[in-house]
Amino acid sequence: MDRIAVLLPCYNEEKTIGKVIADFRKVLPEAVIYVYNNNSSDRTEEIARESGAVVRNEYMQGKGNVIRRMFREIDAECYIMADGDDTYPAENAREMADLVLTRNVDMAVGDRLSSTYFVENKRPFHNFGNSLVRKSINVLFKNDIKDIMTGYRAFSYEFVKTFPVLSKGFEIETEMSIHAVDKNMYVENVVIEYRDRPEGSVSKLNTYSDGFKVLRTISRLYRTYNPMGFFGFFALILALISIGFFIPVLVEYFRTGLVPNFPTLIVCGFTMIAAIQSFFAGLQLQTVVSKNRQDFEMQLISVSDEKKSRLAENRAREV
Repeated sequence: MDRIAVLLPCYNEEKTIGKVIADFRKVLPEAVIYVYNNNSSDRTEEIARESGAVVRNEYMQGKGNVIRRMFREIDAECYIMADGDDTYPAENAREMADLVLTRNVDMAVGDRLSSTYFVENKRPFHNFGNSLVRKSINVLFKNDIKDIMTGYRAFSYEFVKTFPVLSKGFEIETEMSIHAVDKNMYVENVVIEYRDRPEGSVSKLNTYSDGFKVLRTISRLYRTYNPMGFFGFFALILALISIGFFIPVLVEYFRTGLVPNFPTLIVCGFTMIAAIQSFFAGLQLQTVVSKNRQDFEMQLISVSDEKKSRLAENRAREV
């Protein structure tokens, strides 16, 4: 088991990967630096090997797929994840690693949005999207993570080995943030200086298609982690619609003793039934979620025991 593992998912980053590896090696000389090449068509893999990194390949395209492979294959007390595009300063890596190793932080988040991101980033829709995602998650999941979509993070062994990677692309960061909040993981924000990509380096993030995927991921995870809130919202809307159209029918009945709008009355009845079904669906699923959280706590204990066992084996080998 490594003490610190630096994880760098890469796709066509030949212009920057050498500098990124050198920067992290300078700050964390004891760390093992892993570069996971995701079907690059340039010299990314070659340069990474020449720079002394451990290079592995993930042939399923997408950042989520790369991180899934990383988390399965690498065992470490602390994981530092960054991008290979030189937009994140390695200088903060020591502080983030110390939070994990000495303060039992499960996820340290490299917060770009509280520093230079909105100045350095030249893509206005990216700025708007980051603000929208942060506000949405902070409201829906009641947390205070400052930068939801940052690719610069540090993780504990317990987080990595209990995190179910479901996303295939750039929405993976959103999934990580929501998982940490829902599972009551210890999260800290570390303000970092963000640098825009150097000239000649091209972003792989599509503002519109990937932005839509992120918003869809938020909706999906809110439904999964808080089904009572999700289905309860639809139950409330349906109930209000039903009551709103039913009141004029009821008033007319009290006034004349007649029900001239039978179709409206019937639709109101079916709409109220749908509202009741939605409410009880949310109630039942919330019970399942509560049981899953209990099971997760037991899984966390098991993973923690596994970590202790591996560390004991490492110490035995050193002796």
